Amino acid sequence: MPSPTPASLERRLGPFDAAAIIVANVIGGGILFTPPQVAAAVPSAFWFLGAWLAGGGLAFAGAMAYAELASLRPRAGGEYVYLREAFGRLAAFLTGWTSFVAGFTGAIAASAIVTTFYLERFFPGAANSTPFFVVPIPYVPLTFSRQTLVAIAAIVLMAFVHIRGVGPGRIMGNVLAALKVSALLMFIALGFSIGSGSSANLSASGGPVMGSAWLLALIPVMFTYSGWNAAGYIAEEIRDPGRNVPRAFALGTAAVIVIYLSLNVLYLYVLPVGELAKVQGSVLDVIADRLLGARAGDIMGIVSIISLAASISAMTFAGPRVYYAMARDGLFFATAAKIHPQYRTPASAIAAQAMWASLLVLSGSADALTNYTGFSIVLFSGVAVLSLFVLRRREPGAPRPFKALGYPVAPAIFVAACFFIVINGIYSRPGPTGAGLLVMAAGIPLYIWLTRRRSHPG
Repeated sequence: MPSPTPASLERRLGPFDAAAIIVANVIGGGILFTPPQVAAAVPSAFWFLGAWLAGGGLAFAGAMAYAELASLRPRAGGEYVYLREAFGRLAAFLTGWTSFVAGFTGAIAASAIVTTFYLERFFPGAANSTPFFVVPIPYVPLTFSRQTLVAIAAIVLMAFVHIRGVGPGRIMGNVLAALKVSALLMFIALGFSIGSGSSANLSASGGPVMGSAWLLALIPVMFTYSGWNAAGYIAEEIRDPGRNVPRAFALGTAAVIVIYLSLNVLYLYVLPVGELAKVQGSVLDVIADRLLGARAGDIMGIVSIISLAASISAMTFAGPRVYYAMARDGLFFATAAKIHPQYRTPASAIAAQAMWASLLVLSGSADALTNYTGFSIVLFSGVAVLSLFVLRRREPGAPRPFKALGYPVAPAIFVAACFFIVINGIYSRPGPTGAGLLVMAAGIPLYIWLTRRRSHPG
């Protein structure tokens, strides 16, 4: 591989490419596993669907705000860029740090591990967690097993494709996204047309719903919707960003909302909300078994593998653009800012993300990190949309090819909802939230070191 040299990213993506990345980034393992959690917290079909509708509305409001921010600052990095411009370098660094430590890498590692369980159906032994050997690092021993090696192979394969160029990465992402959406739409259509269910389930209630519980349920809902901001990370590579970035945000987010609402209506159509709350593992598998019988396992296994692969691909595309932007500002290791001279990709940043995700697989800490830092997705999204108000006031005359729909009401509701959800999460789950805050705070010493090194390079 030729030695990478500093250069700029190229604008080679259209609105549908970026929308496909949003769809692939959002629709992953979350929609397979979080609906039972939401049903347990909100044991009412009306309020259960209301949580998914509210989450979709908030996602769309946030997407429109991001569309304005990305068209105003069409640079790689997403929230990192917006927080840097509005609130300074430390706030920007913390969102990028959290993305690297857990946000993207943790989600990639967790998705890769889940993929092995579905591969097990077709390749027996793929999910075998019996260790070959263990590297006894204190507190975080690294376990090498068939399962961890298969998961790492998936991560490395995606990294290799995306290092090889935006073109191969775009083709893979578009194909996987198209297969994912087609499979889910076909499943939804079959479920309502030939499936056995009851429309009475859509108005059933399994108990009272507390306001605090409903707000708490919005955390996994918004976590499942997370990824709608993917177009912001790659804005530097989208042609005519003032026009195409808003299109990508609107198309991608709207498609996800329609699919998520349809899936959850189907879930309730087949299972009453009380039964849905008791589902262990993938709810899609349970629903498919009810609808399709013995054939469901293999069909849903293929659908799930495609869905997870598409998510890993999208995160492999989007995440490194954050670290690339940080390194360009001197807030990450300098090599991450280098663009491969032949493939024109941030190859070092992609490789760094793949290596850290692989270490999370080996250490088994991906789930813990994502659970701890799940609230940070809501927190930083809220702060990023808040930056819209700051930049509107600070730069009233700046050219804005797109202005957020419903401003100032819609983005204000989004910001308020994010902060209420975070505060409620801190109050209701102080342990995991506190651990997440510690993970974020652990980046401050690194920020100080990087800043001092940049000020005194000698």
